[in-house]
Amino acid sequence: MGNDFLLTLVVITALGFDFTNGFHDTGNAMATSIATGALPPRIAVALSGALNLVGAFLSLSVAATIASGLVDTGPITLTVVFAGLAGGIVWNLLTWFLGIPSSSSHALIGGVVGATLAAAGGSAVKWHGLVEKVIIPAALSPVIAALIATAGTWLIHRISRDIPEGTRGRGFRLGQIGSASLVSLAHGTNDAQKTMGIITLALIANGTVHAGASAPFWVILSCAIAISLGTYTGGWRVIRTLGKGLVEITPPKGMAAESASAAVILLSSHFGYSLSTTHVATGSILGTGLGVRGDEVRWGVAGRMATAWLITLPAAGAVGAGCYGLAHLVGGTGGVLVDAVLLLAVAALIFLRSRRTAVRHDNVNAEWQGGVVPPAPAAAAA
Repeated sequence: MGNDFLLTLVVITALGFDFTNGFHDTGNAMATSIATGALPPRIAVALSGALNLVGAFLSLSVAATIASGLVDTGPITLTVVFAGLAGGIVWNLLTWFLGIPSSSSHALIGGVVGATLAAAGGSAVKWHGLVEKVIIPAALSPVIAALIATAGTWLIHRISRDIPEGTRGRGFRLGQIGSASLVSLAHGTNDAQKTMGIITLALIANGTVHAGASAPFWVILSCAIAISLGTYTGGWRVIRTLGKGLVEITPPKGMAAESASAAVILLSSHFGYSLSTTHVATGSILGTGLGVRGDEVRWGVAGRMATAWLITLPAAGAVGAGCYGLAHLVGGTGGVLVDAVLLLAVAALIFLRSRRTAVRHDNVNAEWQGGVVPPAPAAAAA
């Protein structure tokens, strides 16, 4: 017999993760457009939010991978799903606070795999699916995106070199609006599905739907709304790192980066790969710096990101395993409630700490001075 109260708690937590996924990954689509002034910050996140909403309805291939392609659904319980979500949320909030564009997808997958290992051991994890659908794409996608963006940047600069700078800048800013919109659409198509898959996994664990079932429409709709609302809140700390911290973005480079990202993300969604849009967007932005001779690439910032990427799966997995262990120790629904209270406390602590060094729409484009947090505008400081 299913536990509908616990299922409701898991669904709410999953939508909470989807919300963090939205604001954590807004920069993947809009950081370059905001950095070049192609779109005002508020309009950029509103446009991205709307297109994430639309994109969530375009495909369910990735949702199927998350729901049944990574772990054996037999030993999965609602407690396991909740613990996995907790791992993903904690890692998303921590990396957002630090301004590190890490993968929300890998945080979620790491949390679920960690909780599954704690609950049922290694035999419950589909290692072949994890390697084929997650780890290999994680390794290849930023490289492929960087190569495409490098070639695109070089070609764009070569074709447009004789066009007056003012005309050239205006034209590419308009092009950025289209390419950034395509990335937002692709992000909704890829990332919203991950939470759809997790909620479907919870429904299977509760006996509400049969194993192998597709995500019900209410799941698709609620996930689309949650990621859209999250995107609209901005996630300014990560936007600043992507837009100002890696390379100096110009309109031609911004358009090349966004076009490369959209192509890679949409192709991966078609084949059901649970791709990190963050890895793709970061690789594309780095590629634009390599495509113009003499451009500065801040490899120190890139190395910090790469370190976070390497530890995302195990770090989120450790949190997921720990949450499952605590819930199992307390027992029953009460154990999950204890986890939920701790999760809320950690989230509140990170949020309150972030207010001391706030990054907002009005200072997100301040000059990069070796750190994530810019000085507060004079009016805001007063």
